[in-house]
Amino acid sequence: MSMRRVTLDYLRTETGSGLILIGAAAAAIALANSPWSHAYQAALATPLEVRIGGFAQSSSLAGWARSGLMAVFFLVLGMELKFELLRGELAGPRRFALPAFAAVGGIVGPALVYMAIDPGGSAWPAACATDDAVVLALLGVAAPGLGAPLRVLLMSLALADNLAAAVIAALVAPGAVHAPMLVGALTVLALLALLSRWRRAPFLFYAAGIVLVWGFALKSGLDPALAGAAAALTVPVGARRPGQESTLKYFMESLHPYVAFVILPLFVFSAAGFTLAGSWPRAGMAAPVLGLVLALWLGKPLGVFGMAALGVALRLARRPSGAHWVEIAGVALMSGAGFTISFYVIGDGPGAAPLRLAATAASLLSAASGAALLAWTQERRRLSEAELAPSGPAPRRSPRRFAWPPRSRPARRRP
Repeated sequence: MSMRRVTLDYLRTETGSGLILIGAAAAAIALANSPWSHAYQAALATPLEVRIGGFAQSSSLAGWARSGLMAVFFLVLGMELKFELLRGELAGPRRFALPAFAAVGGIVGPALVYMAIDPGGSAWPAACATDDAVVLALLGVAAPGLGAPLRVLLMSLALADNLAAAVIAALVAPGAVHAPMLVGALTVLALLALLSRWRRAPFLFYAAGIVLVWGFALKSGLDPALAGAAAALTVPVGARRPGQESTLKYFMESLHPYVAFVILPLFVFSAAGFTLAGSWPRAGMAAPVLGLVLALWLGKPLGVFGMAALGVALRLARRPSGAHWVEIAGVALMSGAGFTISFYVIGDGPGAAPLRLAATAASLLSAASGAALLAWTQERRRLSEAELAPSGPAPRRSPRRFAWPPRSRPARRRP
């Protein structure tokens, strides 16, 4: 399987998953605002204890969806980004430059807009995220003829910014860190890095090591997303034996369908169910809510488009072949649809409901405005191609007349 085929398979899987995520969010919001709201909230708050040997951890179903299932998501996300950088569509400085500039803009732009409205606020990392599954699904509807380079740009931007948003949120979150558990996580990570040098190491060793890193990170007080992202860096990109596929690619392809079609929909179903009646901003929440909406809807696309244009102007990056700047602007607008990852960064603490409502509204605005712009550019491109085509039908040749029986031609006389 070629490296480009791996990227295209990822894009197809994310596109199919996006429709399921939209359905899961709609179902969660409908349940949370229905007569069955109490049963829905009670089910999510059901306590569940996991005990394996000396490890014991108790949390609600919604908490396990966040700390357990989403750790697998960030593990796959880290492996996807590593593979694209080393073997995929981003391998090489020329291919990497434009997504790198866009990803930096996707972090700096929303941060500046949010801080201008709510200085000192802590919700700005939620504005750095992009739900590539939802965006790619909407792209398939609004702009089915959009070139593959722009889809790869959006995918790369989402991979980098989602990891960055989760890491930043985990680092700035208040909370005590248990040092011995943190040392344990770092020790297992070092052992996994050494294990990557053993080309024929059994896959069970990697699985056990990743679970240990997650357990130590959970007990240390850090966000388990950090454990998934860090463990992804230790998976080797080389093959176990000559002629076999990459170990990293094998892990990635094995886990990605489960993440796309099971883990993310379950998390969205557990996180998106806020009640509309109790989610409107109260005193003290107006600035964070407005800051999050404007940061996703305006700050994110302005940062992505501005940094991409800067990279091209400095000749450090090049524009995707065949892509117009207005199409890049449409992709930048759609990158403001944070959705799933915004929900993850916001969490379920006090005051989370208004922020979830703000993230939903901003994601809808970003997706709608970006899809409208891209649909308009696709129509303009179609009309311009029609104008360049020759007018009128092609001249038809007069059909030959056949006679039956065929007429015999007189033989030529030799000179």
